[in-house]
Amino acid sequence: MPWESWVTIGTIMVMAAALLKNLAGPDTVLLAGLTLLMTLGLFSKGELLPDPTQAVAGFGSEGLVTIAVLFIVSAGLQHTGAMNLVIDRWLGRPCNVLNAQARLMFPVAGLSAFMNNTPVVAMFMPVVSDWCKKTGLSPSKLFIPLSYAAIMGGSCTLIGTATNVVVYDQLDSALAEKIGMFTISQLAVPVAVVGIIYVLVSSFKLLPDRCTDSRDRDESRRYTVEMLVEPGSPIDGSTVEGAGLRHLPGLYLVEVERQGQTIVAVGPDEVLRGKDRLIFAGVVD
Repeated sequence: MPWESWVTIGTIMVMAAALLKNLAGPDTVLLAGLTLLMTLGLFSKGELLPDPTQAVAGFGSEGLVTIAVLFIVSAGLQHTGAMNLVIDRWLGRPCNVLNAQARLMFPVAGLSAFMNNTPVVAMFMPVVSDWCKKTGLSPSKLFIPLSYAAIMGGSCTLIGTATNVVVYDQLDSALAEKIGMFTISQLAVPVAVVGIIYVLVSSFKLLPDRCTDSRDRDESRRYTVEMLVEPGSPIDGSTVEGAGLRHLPGLYLVEVERQGQTIVAVGPDEVLRGKDRLIFAGVVD
């Protein structure tokens, strides 16, 4: 093989090692590798390494731009609190693990069909973690179904996963014109439904049940903690029950301080307002 091939292989191996050891962020590692190959390409006589024009041409790819826009949409939904309002209604308080998995997988699959599945998983992971703390369910029973639902849902449309977008971008233009947004849905949707049902049926045997020991929680040092309701936040104007602050494991809402007044024995129908100070007692974590 020519020296360009060996350099490329070596660069890929170094990049993989740097990513595995978290020596730098993925954007830094990948850009450094591209810069190295682009620089060495100036000395390549066989044109086997990319020149500057070829190296940056990928940033103008329609597929790459589409994926970037979907990440922005996902971040907007997350930071504005819009997703939290929808997620709270979808998830609710399940009565068992099977019910929790069904409440989680079908909405995630539906979202992943119209948003890139990678940010959907990243968005739901902290939500599922908090949900497990509130309900006492084992996270090990929900994270794999979350991932599989996003993968199967993402395959249902053209923009659901980065793989579909990249493949579409690389197709011959004559063939690509025949592929629409829902061309693959006729096959992918039934497969996704069957896949979700299989996970629901078999997960109780295949997935481990790694619950935290309740005795360790009871023996933990107990504290009181104060939290502030930010004006305009998702719980501003919600009741205590609607905000999910009832029946918290190991934590109890003792009182609410509002404009110099203290509300004790807070009921589930008490409406929270911006700048309220919520006093909790229990295990802080």
